Amino acid sequence: MFTIGTLGKKTGTKVQTIRYYEQIGLMPEPGRTEGGQRRYRETDLDRLSFIRHARQLGFPLEAIRELLDLSDDPNRPCHDADAIARRQLKQVEQRMARLEALRTELKRMVHECSGGKTSECLVLEVLRDHSECLTDHEEIGA
Repeated sequence: MFTIGTLGKKTGTKVQTIRYYEQIGLMPEPGRTEGGQRRYRETDLDRLSFIRHARQLGFPLEAIRELLDLSDDPNRPCHDADAIARRQLKQVEQRMARLEALRTELKRMVHECSGGKTSECLVLEVLRDHSECLTDHEEIGA
């Protein structure tokens, strides 16, 4: 049996995050001591490690929920999990393409900078040119 602090240390997860996962149902409500302290089992450690690894791979919480549901039924076909992973891969590839376009534009701006005065600065000029501006959903963080 583990305390929440021990569980957090073993998985590299903050205590607040563990509590949040319990609130949204990704982690089951743990058993408690007579004094009310949470107590976690090895299965909880495995589940939290699964969640943590999925988050490191960029899976959104809803996809993790789906994957956990799939993993709870060992007789289900794997194609559902594969579809979720393919969806995540597509999103990563789209993000990478946007990052590559950003990298290319930034390199061009820096390379063509003459080092003169701000009134002639290509970086500032490009940033003022809103005609080639990314839309909100194309921004890198989106």
